Amino acid sequence: MSTLTIEPEAFAARVRAALACPEASSAIARLWDKDAGLWSGDPATQQRIRGRLGWLSIASVMASRLPEIDAAAKDIRRAGFTHAVLLGMGGSSFFAEVCRAIVGVAPGWLDLVVLDTTDPSAIVAAQARAPLDRTLFIVSSKSGTTAESGALCEYFYHGVQALKGAQAGEQFLAITDAGTPLEALARQRAFRATFVHGPATGQDVGGRFSALTHFGLVPAALMGLDIRRLLDRAEAMGEACRPSSTASENPGAQLAAALALALEAGQDKILFVGSARTARFGVWAEQLIGESTGKAGKGLVLIDGETLRDPAAASKDRLVLELQLEGERDARLARQVDGYGAAGHPVIRLSWRDPYDVGGEVVRWFVATALVAHAMQINPFDEPNVKESKDRTVALLDRYAREHRLPEAAPALREEGIAVYGAKGAGSLPAALQAWRAQIRAGDYAAVLSFLPRTPALDGAVESLRARVSELTGAATMLGYGPRYLHSTGQLHKGGPDRVVLLLLTSDDPADLPVPSYPYTFSVLKHAQALGDFQALQERRRRVLRLHLGSSPESGLQRLLHAIG
Repeated sequence: MSTLTIEPEAFAARVRAALACPEASSAIARLWDKDAGLWSGDPATQQRIRGRLGWLSIASVMASRLPEIDAAAKDIRRAGFTHAVLLGMGGSSFFAEVCRAIVGVAPGWLDLVVLDTTDPSAIVAAQARAPLDRTLFIVSSKSGTTAESGALCEYFYHGVQALKGAQAGEQFLAITDAGTPLEALARQRAFRATFVHGPATGQDVGGRFSALTHFGLVPAALMGLDIRRLLDRAEAMGEACRPSSTASENPGAQLAAALALALEAGQDKILFVGSARTARFGVWAEQLIGESTGKAGKGLVLIDGETLRDPAAASKDRLVLELQLEGERDARLARQVDGYGAAGHPVIRLSWRDPYDVGGEVVRWFVATALVAHAMQINPFDEPNVKESKDRTVALLDRYAREHRLPEAAPALREEGIAVYGAKGAGSLPAALQAWRAQIRAGDYAAVLSFLPRTPALDGAVESLRARVSELTGAATMLGYGPRYLHSTGQLHKGGPDRVVLLLLTSDDPADLPVPSYPYTFSVLKHAQALGDFQALQERRRRVLRLHLGSSPESGLQRLLHAIG
């Protein structure tokens, strides 16, 4: 089993003391008893929570479904498919992305990529790498109504239909909850396979807790992973996290206690650092922590993918969490983490025996998240603010269907092709950016949210902008790409503490793609999502600045990097 080490010794001693309290053992027992009173005293809320606790026993439930998954994966491989494109958002796709990065694709199995975007450039790039006639499309959505997954499904279905006619459904697989519109669509179009979830099958699990359900295991099997081995690691971690072990030896409780004590000391940022192989685990943990704890004005902030800086220059509001593989240890990374510990930051080190420990690690984080949410007195199983951006996006698209344009307010200023929204009284782009930076207070984090076209050059420039913000402010930074962040950290930005200062980037798309049978294109959908979130953030009185970089985002980003200081 993977190991957890807490440093320095003074912090580790505080964690041991917290776990020695009777309340710690009581909380663990109540969790496994599925006592919804851990998180709410309201009967209606407790009932909803009980409908999301299936993850506590999901490994054993899914063990009985492995033959069905294996048979479907082998059938798909025999049929000659060489590639798979997963059309899903958030909890319906992140674990598959993590498995691809950490375990990899086995020889002869499907080269799977996740397409969780409405960006035309990214869709074209996905098409270019996957031959249409040998690609399986996995439509993954718990609700069966996810806007992005639905639009992508229509786009690719019509493309395959042009090749295969009535047999197009043979290149599609659906993963959804029972009774959803997606389940009905899969039946109507004769999808090759459909995997259905629901309480009747013991799969009463919320999206971000669904890694070990069909949402994670089916894509893993298609890549040739040993899903029995994944579940074995999950079951072993689950046993170690049960009340039968003392709280001080409980892996989930250890992580929860460390996070809760750091939060109590004002260290609400979890700086996640991983080696080349393990780094992508952060994208999954970022959603789990952000959506589960970022509400009611509270929240833990997992900082994923930030370039490590001089620890002495970093703000003191961070706990550092290192994840490495035994036998593949990055000594330079470990030394950098040592530097943070020497500078006074609490440190948690996670060590895996091999990549399959990812199966157990998600269970540790499930348990830790549930327990730390209890300590924070919040419900980790809802996402009350996610709908705000969705509702505004729907309203904007309804208006577009009537008027054939999206409503756009006048910018505060325009300069060299860049339109600035949300700036008050700024007379120039540098002044607007300076005012934006000046809003960052001690304990805040800065979030760069990009709806720019997904190209390697633009992604690199956005990363440079994030690094520049970190360097100039010393604040922790977060980078989110729209619309995927709406299904991850969007809840935290709106429902969490008012400790975020946001920079939202949009531009015109160089090319567009139709959404068959829809009254709008992918570019219109993406822009409506950006506007909808900007409106929701403003409604929440968040400190947000939006910059529209026009028809030349590459040159716009260079001007932005120069103007920010």
